[in-house]
Amino acid sequence: MDLKATKVEHFGIQRKMVAAMTSESWEHIPHVSYIYEPEVGAFFDEYKKLNDGRNDENKITFNTVMLKAIVEGLKEAPAMNAHIKYNRHLVRGVITTYENINISMPMILPNGEMMTVNLHDFQNKNLDEMVDYIKDVSRRAQQSDLNEAMYSASYNRTLNTVKEGRVIEALLRIIGSKTGKHKISYRKGKARKEYYSIPETERLGDSDIQQGTITVSNVGSLDLAQRGCIGLLEIIPPQVCAISIGAIQERAVIKKDSEGNSKIAIGKILPLCIAFDHRALDFQDVVPFTKKLDEIFAHPEILQTWLNK
Repeated sequence: MDLKATKVEHFGIQRKMVAAMTSESWEHIPHVSYIYEPEVGAFFDEYKKLNDGRNDENKITFNTVMLKAIVEGLKEAPAMNAHIKYNRHLVRGVITTYENINISMPMILPNGEMMTVNLHDFQNKNLDEMVDYIKDVSRRAQQSDLNEAMYSASYNRTLNTVKEGRVIEALLRIIGSKTGKHKISYRKGKARKEYYSIPETERLGDSDIQQGTITVSNVGSLDLAQRGCIGLLEIIPPQVCAISIGAIQERAVIKKDSEGNSKIAIGKILPLCIAFDHRALDFQDVVPFTKKLDEIFAHPEILQTWLNK
């Protein structure tokens, strides 16, 4: 039986980048996945208080609050905030742990496509500073030629491939992007010069698109009514960890009453998927992270200390 195609679409630069990075991830990284499901009812109630008296422009999203909680967890589990270099043939590896917490976060762009941006130095930012930073990134993304930004990121990635000695791989990548129906269009000549004359305070630059130290993806924001959760996600090399935030779901949980007796109640569960590279981490390296989040969710009043004072 003949199949009747409804659409044939060659990869654009965004899909090429996603395909290249995720393929490399699954080919080379031994993933371990852990589903962490804390009860966050009191935490969510405290979060809603943060926006009392705030206008929409300065509203703190739940995504931003979770980024702050994750940053606090990473401070207790620094091994998760690292890059790895590994030579399989020589069995040689180097793990570099970073003080800077630069979060690679996928964002939905105005044209409906997805781009991962690098949120720099979140280890030093309070909630208000995070809100301002993300708002500025969104503003600059709307004023950017996103195809050009992704081309620049892809070009730099190809250069790094050459520096790492993978010349054949880099050559094939160039052929694949510059020939035939798969050719990628980008600015040239005067148009390119004019675009790059725009200061990076008004558009996305290379530093906004380069790899961070860890990836955090909020899939819960795409469908707040979803009933499942991400069970495994790709770790983007050279990072050693990726975290997915799900949607809050009402489930039956065990709680203690005033007399200390266990009872079944309705609670708010927030699924998080923590994927880590087993070459760099063991589960014991992740435990301080989840314990810190347990502490935050058990004492949600801490959110008030995360604001500008």
